[in-house]
Amino acid sequence: MTYSLSLAVFLLLAMSVAGLVHIAWLRSVQTGVLLMPVDLGANYRGRRVFGDHKRLRGFIALPIAAAGAFALTAAFREHLPGPLADNLWDMSIQRYAWTGFAAGLGFMLAELPNSFLKRQLGVAPGRLPTTGLARIVCPLLDRFDSALGVLIAVSLLVPVPALTWLWVLLMGPGLHALFSIFLFWLGVKERAL
Repeated sequence: MTYSLSLAVFLLLAMSVAGLVHIAWLRSVQTGVLLMPVDLGANYRGRRVFGDHKRLRGFIALPIAAAGAFALTAAFREHLPGPLADNLWDMSIQRYAWTGFAAGLGFMLAELPNSFLKRQLGVAPGRLPTTGLARIVCPLLDRFDSALGVLIAVSLLVPVPALTWLWVLLMGPGLHALFSIFLFWLGVKERAL
């Protein structure tokens, strides 16, 4: 396994583990003030900025879960398959945790522009546009925005080769779609894709 592919596999696996923790958090008991929408109910041009589906609890849970997933992977690096273990960044567990936190935050922040666009188009949270170019653009953004957010955030802290970007952008949207289907099946999301 090449260096670039190893880093892509690491990023996808670590973010998948963080995603599972995030799902468990979303399914857990009510979380009080963390249920507050990120936009605090604010409007822009008479429409909600992000809507009710973007809540504070996601911005807390996913970065912390990603920090844990990155740090745990680093802590058990010697138990990973040889090519994967040999090709990860050479840095401390704490730095892995901070990189994971940034990745989780990048994931969440990258979803906001698409939510904003859909709200401004009058599309309800959890729904997709049914007409015009937005019918094509918004679903594509749904699949790629979070992967781009992770890649940008991680690249600000550690070197990420261009081929790793390519691998993540090729595999990430499919993985994201599987999570969407799983969340739909659990009743967390209103649509599967």
